[in-house]
Amino acid sequence: MRAALVAAVLYALAAVGPAEAAPRFGIADDAGKYADDGGAVFFERIRSLGMTDNRVTILWHPDRPRTIDERSFLDAAVPNAAAQGVRIVLHVYPAQPTGLTASPARQVQFARFLGQLARAYPDVREFVVGNEPNQPRFWQPQFTRSGRGAAARSYAKLLARSYDTLKAVSPRIKVIGLGLSGRGNDVPYARSNASTSPVRFLRDLGAAYRASGRKAPLMDELGVHPYPRSDRDSVLTGDRWPRAGLVNLGRLKQAVWDAFAGTGQPTVEDGLKLRIDEIGWQVAVPESRAGSYTGRETSSVTSEPAQAANYVKLVQLAVCDPSISALYLLHLKDDPDLERFQSGLERADGSRRPAFAAVRQAVVRARRGCRGKKVAWRHATTVVGARAAFGVTSRPSWHARRSWGFKVTAAEGAGFRAGIYRAPATARTLGRSLASRRAPGALATTTGTVRAGWHPRASFRGLRLRPGRYVYAVRLRASMNARRAKVLVSRPFVVR
Repeated sequence: MRAALVAAVLYALAAVGPAEAAPRFGIADDAGKYADDGGAVFFERIRSLGMTDNRVTILWHPDRPRTIDERSFLDAAVPNAAAQGVRIVLHVYPAQPTGLTASPARQVQFARFLGQLARAYPDVREFVVGNEPNQPRFWQPQFTRSGRGAAARSYAKLLARSYDTLKAVSPRIKVIGLGLSGRGNDVPYARSNASTSPVRFLRDLGAAYRASGRKAPLMDELGVHPYPRSDRDSVLTGDRWPRAGLVNLGRLKQAVWDAFAGTGQPTVEDGLKLRIDEIGWQVAVPESRAGSYTGRETSSVTSEPAQAANYVKLVQLAVCDPSISALYLLHLKDDPDLERFQSGLERADGSRRPAFAAVRQAVVRARRGCRGKKVAWRHATTVVGARAAFGVTSRPSWHARRSWGFKVTAAEGAGFRAGIYRAPATARTLGRSLASRRAPGALATTTGTVRAGWHPRASFRGLRLRPGRYVYAVRLRASMNARRAKVLVSRPFVVR
């Protein structure tokens, strides 16, 4: 009894005082739920890391919609976690990828199941609804037969119904949406893994929300799984737009703003938090521990020192980003099957990797606050990273030249319309008129699209300019939000 009281006091202290603004840290792992001792030792190890959270998976089965299959395990684990000062976060999603799209009735049944869980475990106040709905492994269909996005539209209905059901049980329940994968190829007819990138999924989710006419929020927090492209990558490597690694969270914040600004769903600037509720790096097993594992490794794994360094950097980045509410590492202990995940802080035999001590120290330091540069994010109102390489020099161009043009790029997808104009009194004058769509007539125009990081050429072929002064100009529009535009104008160049 005394141990439970001490643990409860420690748990309360972790949520107040100087550490209040710091993110919470935890483990995404079901091992405690299944442990013979009800997770007592497992939760103790979580607390020894200085962590406070354990995200636990609950699968919903459409053929038995009101059955909590693992109730006996939960009945033991939930009070044991509380006794150790560990907060249980329930992560609930269907056992089959079509489990919530096969019929409209299933979404109603799933929401009722969430309400049933919330009433059965009133001390559990946080629910992650769904898992990576932008991936076909967990949600189908991703696209319609005509190739349009379908997953976000059906998921939006589920999330709204789930939010309302959980809030009806208790307004204090926190609803974490999506558990969004940082990956996605946006290829509807791909032979395998036809998936939706996180940026485009958020755009589609916002469109569905606006079309529904809903005024209440969809979620209190946004769950994100920003895994690395390769386990050999550093946490600082990131990924290409419209995908997102941990260092690319600004893209997701912008996507949320593009999707929901001005609606009943708060954006990050309105207080929406991001929860990194699953992330991890798979590690090579030392030869001395190989006997504890079975099968063959199927991934390009990293080293144990590199894993430790990445996990420390994860903690440091999270504590310096005030929009991150929590960070959960996937697995405390390795799965012994090498075809599954070996990302634990402990090896399959229970021995500790270097990451165990490194993470524990990093979490302790995190309670003192950010020691680096704090993230201060603001939404963009123009095209992110828009640039043009006009190639204009002070040297005159020959009037008989037949090929004119320049390169244009951006850090996100965009469409562009470019033109050649007679030089006005100032480039600023032309820029203002282009922005207001009152530009003087172009001598030639061309249109195109920009993929993030690519440098397509805006070309005006077969054009012969008379002697005079000219400028290039280009207007870019963000593909995720046409209201965000950017006008770029070259300095004047002379044609003889």
